[in-house]
Amino acid sequence: MNILFVIDKIELKYFEFNNLVTNFWIIKDFLKRGHDVYITTNNKLYLKNSTAFSLCFKSQLEQENIIYDKEEFDLKINDFDFVMFRPDPPVDNDYINATYVLEFAKNTKIINNPTAIRSFNEKLHATLFSEYMPEYIVTASKSKIENFLADCGEIILKPLNKCFGSGVMYLHQGDPNTRTIINGMTNDENSMVMVQQYIPAVKYGDKRVLTLGDTVLDECVIKLPTNDDFKFNTHSDDFIKKGVLTETEKTNFTKVAKALNNMGIYMAGLDVVDEKIIEINVTSPCYFIKEINNNFCTNIETKISDYILSLVNSKEKWSFAQKSNNNYQYKTEIF
Repeated sequence: MNILFVIDKIELKYFEFNNLVTNFWIIKDFLKRGHDVYITTNNKLYLKNSTAFSLCFKSQLEQENIIYDKEEFDLKINDFDFVMFRPDPPVDNDYINATYVLEFAKNTKIINNPTAIRSFNEKLHATLFSEYMPEYIVTASKSKIENFLADCGEIILKPLNKCFGSGVMYLHQGDPNTRTIINGMTNDENSMVMVQQYIPAVKYGDKRVLTLGDTVLDECVIKLPTNDDFKFNTHSDDFIKKGVLTETEKTNFTKVAKALNNMGIYMAGLDVVDEKIIEINVTSPCYFIKEINNNFCTNIETKISDYILSLVNSKEKWSFAQKSNNNYQYKTEIF
């Protein structure tokens, strides 16, 4: 097969030897299977006469590492058997424009579906599964946040379009910085934020629960807060440990996986504290493959690749539709 990975610019810069990155492991597995894997970035996608193209580079194995040839190819997206669309957030104008370009590739399956990703905010749309979340509000109103803080005692504020914990703040009732933090987070009541009830168990870390199609993987990790922060903020073995799914998590999050899969979000990472979802990562979810392989004595990238290939070889194509009542409905079409 011919496969295209759309990756992040910084990931392209440090492409070789980067075994902390999920794409490294999946690309490596596809190369070992004999597939041709090309890589590109959002800014190298383009349209010509309603046809989607990409300027891209061909990757290859070098012993146990992956490298790429610096010769640039100019290829139609439709000439690829499938595309792995995995650039990192933020979902800014450049990211959104890339999803538009990929929508012109009518005959190539794209994982995750670019329309679904564009329509799914990782913070806000977790609320589609409110029954599995802590108490929350999404608002730009200072008074509503202050009232929510008074009700909960401790809260977490999150910007809606950042990633890797950037800009996430903790507030407790009586904090002398309350007004300053709220005004800064909301851009003086102009920008909405996700506000969640603080879960004390977060001091023991948050669990990354991985979905693959309709299923929840048994393998998971716990991301520990660093010594100078209340949250995980550095990808280091010192702050990642083996996790165990509870029966409740397996049951509840399988329902979430099925709903996401039905949307065209085939791969996702749920961030979970005390069996409650605090965020759903759908753009380029990290599967912590190196850490999972080490802790579970497995090769999880093989399971991921097997699933992706089975999906590509299926006869179903997912498309996005939105109902007028703002609930999300995704329908299946046949090639």
